[in-house]
Amino acid sequence: MVQSVDGKTLAAMLVHASASLNAEKQKINELNVFPVPDGDTGTNMGLTLGTAAAELRQKAPTTAAQASALCASAMLRGARGNSGVILSLIFRGFSRAMKDKDTMDGIDLADALNAGVVAAYKAVMKPAEGTVLTVSRLAGDRAGRAAEENTAFEYVLGSALERAREALADTVNQNPVLKKAGVVDAGGMGFVVILQGMLDELHGIPAPADDQEPSPVPQREKADFGGFETGEIQFGYCTEFICSRDTQKDPEALRAFLNGLGDSLVLVDDDEIIKVHVHTNIPGNALNEAQKYGTLELAKIENMRTQADDLAAGKHVQSTDDLDAVEAELESVPAEETPAVAAPEKPYGFLAVCAGDGLAAVFRDLGADGVVSGGQTMNPSTESILEGVNKIPAETVFVLPNNGNIIMAAQQCAALTEKQVVVIPTKTVPQGITAMMNVDFDAPDAQTITDAMTGSLSSVTTAQITYAARDSDFDGFAIKEGDYLALEEGKLFDTDGSLDTLLHKLAEDAAGREASFISLYFGEDVQEADAQKAGALFEEVCPGAEVAVLSGGQPVYYYIISME
Repeated sequence: MVQSVDGKTLAAMLVHASASLNAEKQKINELNVFPVPDGDTGTNMGLTLGTAAAELRQKAPTTAAQASALCASAMLRGARGNSGVILSLIFRGFSRAMKDKDTMDGIDLADALNAGVVAAYKAVMKPAEGTVLTVSRLAGDRAGRAAEENTAFEYVLGSALERAREALADTVNQNPVLKKAGVVDAGGMGFVVILQGMLDELHGIPAPADDQEPSPVPQREKADFGGFETGEIQFGYCTEFICSRDTQKDPEALRAFLNGLGDSLVLVDDDEIIKVHVHTNIPGNALNEAQKYGTLELAKIENMRTQADDLAAGKHVQSTDDLDAVEAELESVPAEETPAVAAPEKPYGFLAVCAGDGLAAVFRDLGADGVVSGGQTMNPSTESILEGVNKIPAETVFVLPNNGNIIMAAQQCAALTEKQVVVIPTKTVPQGITAMMNVDFDAPDAQTITDAMTGSLSSVTTAQITYAARDSDFDGFAIKEGDYLALEEGKLFDTDGSLDTLLHKLAEDAAGREASFISLYFGEDVQEADAQKAGALFEEVCPGAEVAVLSGGQPVYYYIISME
């Protein structure tokens, strides 16, 4: 029986827990219906603890206090989503209880777990039971009682894990949303996985490999996302940011303001930064208010209604993975080497968001000065867009988000740069391409360009073909795993087991719209010969239209189709 652990062992346990969490993240995502069914809890908790694991590997702490402090500090800055911020709060309290301790025994562990619970409950504006808060609280209670029986670290940790599992199983009965879905709480499961990973390291069980394929999730252990309506989501935008503490203003005033703006509020601060997670319908107001307290360091806005729709349709769901890469890049650049804002050499510049080398080349050919890679989710962070804006040597930069979910995030750049930023509200890549085709580079003023680009958007209809990742019912369609899905203007158009059948239906739709110009951008998984056959089909069905077939190179979508 292990009586106590030092900093090296505690660090190894936390690194193991991070690997375990990453291996189980998809299972956890499949449970995520509360507070909103956006399916990202596993990803967010994994990214949050992952930042701590990276820090612990690099710094190699020798005392329990050092390991705890490094973990808490890294998690605060790296926290993602509601679950990630709460997890960072638990470890923040954990760290404070371990101050100045070289080793940790069972009594220390119980004290640290309970201190973490207190910190989390204090920071969460409206704590809900049947969540990770409940699971961690009951685990801490059991740890305290166990430490009175046996002070061995291993005994207390095992007792806490046992109670956490019991509490997790009961969450389905405590929360009406979970009961409706028939699943346990996703965040609670994540906490159980962490405790199990820590105990596994103590028992000498190898950690899951980074490239290990996740085990399939039994259907009975998945939430039925199709059973939830997006209208049930009262506040649609998951908004997260970090701002520096440049003023003496009390963060509690910010907490009160944000509480009136939405729900699921979690705010945590230290001497240097304020970290916020909130669900709101007006994320711009949240960010504007935060700037009264200090400089925004990082911001993320996600449309949870879209995420829920994607889950219900079996589509790939946008996540916070892109934000992790951005933070890593930012933290790797010393302050004195931070790229300066490019001096203006011309009046107008253009920045487009897209995914795929082919689409990037199209935008550059049309006159775009820069392209921000949107990744699979087409959801880059505000920081990534801002960096692209600042690199363009122009007085006014026109930004084409090409994704309705990031229009708001792009708009935040205006307050963060000395350049003039105009966001053209393009919701799709074809809209962005059409907007660029309508630019008069010799226009007398920015408003003329804005009007021309914006006015062109209504002339284009966008269709996309992807695939279903799982069985589901959506918009009256019975979708089978592996089926092809055709979307039109973001709504499900049709589904079929045959890609050719869907292409023919879209071609008929284009003919019905009397489209004059049709462009097919084929993705990275489509052979050019097959794309040319698809183009020939559209030419046959739409004899009066000019049809172009271009390599987009985009992930996720086999085809992105523009009809004008």
